Amino acid sequence: MTTAAIPLWAALPASILLVAGGLLALIGSFGLLRLPDFFARMHGPTMGNTLGIGCVLLASMLVSSAQEQRLVLQQILISLFIVLTSPVTALLLMQAAIYRHRRSAE
Repeated sequence: MTTAAIPLWAALPASILLVAGGLLALIGSFGLLRLPDFFARMHGPTMGNTLGIGCVLLASMLVSSAQEQRLVLQQILISLFIVLTSPVTALLLMQAAIYRHRRSAE
């Protein structure tokens, strides 16, 4: 495998996107620890981690496109799956928690 130099026009935005993605994921994970109840805890990781992984995948797409010298779009499919599955999973978990809460109140 050869190592190609990444041009500055791709490296700089990719670096910014990676740092932003890491911060968003960290903030979302921190919300999991700090928020008071289950329903509030679900919001932080779902939103923060979805946006964080979106930034990381955008950076990956930018660097891959710069190295291949053509538009690389495989990361869009990954982004689509994550954007669709993460909120749906959170919704299903919240519905299960609501059901469990109602059953324990009876």
